[in-house]
Amino acid sequence: MGMMTLQRMASRFTTWAERWFPDAFVFALVALVLVCAAAVVNGAPLMRVSKAFGDGFWSLIPFTMQMVMVAVSGYVVAVSRPAAHVIESFAGLPRTGRGAVALVAALSMLSSLLNWALSLIFSGLLVRALARRESLAMDYRAASAAAYLGLGATWAMGLSSSAAQLQANPASLPPALLSVTGVIPFSQTLFLWQSLLLTAVLVVVSVIIAYGSAPGAESARTAQALGIDVTEPQTVDAPPARPGEWLEYSPLLTLLVVALGLGWLWQEFGQKDPLTAISGLNTYNFLFLIVGMALHGRPRRFVEAVTRAVPTTGGVLIQYPFFAGLAGVLTGAAALDGSTVSTAVAHGFVTIANADTFPLLMGAYSAVLGLFIPSGGGKWLIEAPYVMQAAVDLKVHLGWAVQVYNAAEALPNLVNPFWMLPLLGVVGLKARDIVGFTALQLLIHVPVVLGLLALLATTLTYIPPQIP
Repeated sequence: MGMMTLQRMASRFTTWAERWFPDAFVFALVALVLVCAAAVVNGAPLMRVSKAFGDGFWSLIPFTMQMVMVAVSGYVVAVSRPAAHVIESFAGLPRTGRGAVALVAALSMLSSLLNWALSLIFSGLLVRALARRESLAMDYRAASAAAYLGLGATWAMGLSSSAAQLQANPASLPPALLSVTGVIPFSQTLFLWQSLLLTAVLVVVSVIIAYGSAPGAESARTAQALGIDVTEPQTVDAPPARPGEWLEYSPLLTLLVVALGLGWLWQEFGQKDPLTAISGLNTYNFLFLIVGMALHGRPRRFVEAVTRAVPTTGGVLIQYPFFAGLAGVLTGAAALDGSTVSTAVAHGFVTIANADTFPLLMGAYSAVLGLFIPSGGGKWLIEAPYVMQAAVDLKVHLGWAVQVYNAAEALPNLVNPFWMLPLLGVVGLKARDIVGFTALQLLIHVPVVLGLLALLATTLTYIPPQIP
């Protein structure tokens, strides 16, 4: 199959999806209705299903707010002026258009390991900066697709993985899930050598594909050819119009607050193991917000950056409570015999899987479900109760079960437009413009990811849940 044929197929699929696929929120509602129906079929009285939904709906508000702040804090850091200077420095490195695409791919994936929102915005701004170098003859579509690889390949293997963060924070875990999995620290998920190896393979393979699939100078469609304006307006802070605005433009308050924040961070990281400290979402978000304040310097700039970031969090704000309610039905709407949908599904997993096939079956299942519910990890709340119960019953390493979910859940992001939207807003393209390149990545990632998940599982042994 030729490259152009693959790109045309991917473009047609995405055009169809954009027209006929409903919003991700609709998928969440459909999933909720199906789970409620399954609970009734399983024998739960309808009023018990309704109560479980309402009882669970607000149970994860702290976690929802934490995930909102992951997006906001990453955005704030990425759009600061010092970060813009760093972007311009990186944009001066490549000597060819294809080299520029490879650079974007590498930086997108590496930055996503730190923060997925930072990766999207930073990489999009880097693509724009590279496009201003017209002598590169860089294909703007290929570079924009490379900027998305952090979300499509590696982000869930990094520190902003909501599944790994949730499992490492007992205060955020629903009691029903905590009783099954216990607390799983980062040392048993993100920082397993098997996880690091899988991540390294994904980075190398993805960069090679991005470089090899990018059109050469003779056939590249540049930003100028696509009619995309990549010039950046020069902003100058206006002097305060009223005496009351003086503090808005002064760095004085920022310096004082940043000093307070750095003092707390010094104590937090000094009193705890660094990996334990950073695994707390509150600490993670606090660190990024303090850094963001320091980089923006003045309260007015900082608040303006936060204001621009907030619209990107709408999906998280509205979807997570429904996912929490859905999780409540899964684990709390018991039939008269005491069984729930989660226990029934877990039994099904145990019936068709064994310790050797579980990673492959779970990975394929998570990838398919992620195509229809692009939750960015939020659907872990739906899957974890029965997936992890099955892992316990089959004596599968629990941390690796989380990583199987993480690696496989990212795969459908490569062709689903939902998480592309913030990036597309920065680069000024449509999903159909880049999905041909990301579909090629998906075609190769699927066998690589699923194969390594199954192979590396054989190097791990089961550790009983650590329940506090």
